Amino acid sequence: MTASGSPAPMPEERRAQVVELLRRRGPVRVADLAQALDVSAITIRRDIALLASQGLIRRVRGGAMPPAVAPAQDHGAAPADEPAPRATAEQSAGAPRRLTVGMVVPSLDYYWPEVIRGVREAAAATGIKIVLRGATYQAADERRQLSELMDSAGVDGLLVAPTTTGDDGEELMSWLRQAPVPVVLIERAAATGAHDAMESVVSDHTLGAAMAVRHLAVLGHRRIGVITTLHSPTTPHIRRGWSHACTELGLEPDAAPDVTTVDQRDPAWPAELDRILAACRQTGTTALLVHSDPEAISLVERCRERGLRVPADLAVVTYDDEVAELCDPPLTAVRPPRRSIGRAAFTLLAERLTDPDPCRPTHHVVIEPRLIVRSSSS
Repeated sequence: MTASGSPAPMPEERRAQVVELLRRRGPVRVADLAQALDVSAITIRRDIALLASQGLIRRVRGGAMPPAVAPAQDHGAAPADEPAPRATAEQSAGAPRRLTVGMVVPSLDYYWPEVIRGVREAAAATGIKIVLRGATYQAADERRQLSELMDSAGVDGLLVAPTTTGDDGEELMSWLRQAPVPVVLIERAAATGAHDAMESVVSDHTLGAAMAVRHLAVLGHRRIGVITTLHSPTTPHIRRGWSHACTELGLEPDAAPDVTTVDQRDPAWPAELDRILAACRQTGTTALLVHSDPEAISLVERCRERGLRVPADLAVVTYDDEVAELCDPPLTAVRPPRRSIGRAAFTLLAERLTDPDPCRPTHHVVIEPRLIVRSSSS
């Protein structure tokens, strides 16, 4: 039912009404279309994206217009400070407009390149353009990048791995929920039960950590510690999986080192390493799960300096498997399905773009990681 009490039209009927309104009126704002059809602005924006991809209308900033009509201010199109893009000859001839997806990730040199590769592989078969931006694990920077993609690049949808914690993170997530284009979160998830929860594709990091603990337990280790880094969004999931697996297997998590600390780039890291290894000796801990690869490699190097043998004295499993194989000895690692994450996230967004039915259910995809056994735990 619409706000006026009349039955809501089917999506196909509503989109036909959009085309007819543009034919009769010329360029029209999103807000005016939403009011005329008694639906939300987000619904209209999605209708516009789909109709534009089919060549039935032209999308302009702030609204839409018939394919062959030049924008005019007196028809209620976007004002002078919101110019419509100049039509190409192909667009003027009624050819479908190429859809564009914006992607913002927190790093372009660790973890995320494989995710990006997966997105591009999936996009190649569709003709959808990917516009990539790298951020800095800062919500303010992420929001700036996302705003530029929507305002300047005119993207039709967003793939994003946003900061979700802290006041800035919560504000960013609230802002994303109101985005005028579909959003799919990558390796992040909106709070359970949140209004207008966004779609997401994530690795099951909790399961991955549990896999590592079970592997070490099968080898006979009874005291298995965990080392994670501050501020990493993966840390809570790894700790949860480690704790649950230790409890399930009857191990002693309280007796082993359980440390969340700075990463290996911090000046305090060497002292933290010494403290961790001292705790292992004092507690009789024989195995560690370490997030992530640089920290695990640094720990193995410090073991060598202290005369500790890996894996004879201390078995090590790392989480990420970015550079774990380059260590001496090569590190057993949990490998998140990065490329699969990228492919699944793009596919989910593409389906949302081509089927903007507001009744379509929200999808949350969870993909299992793999355990790669190497010399550091055997």
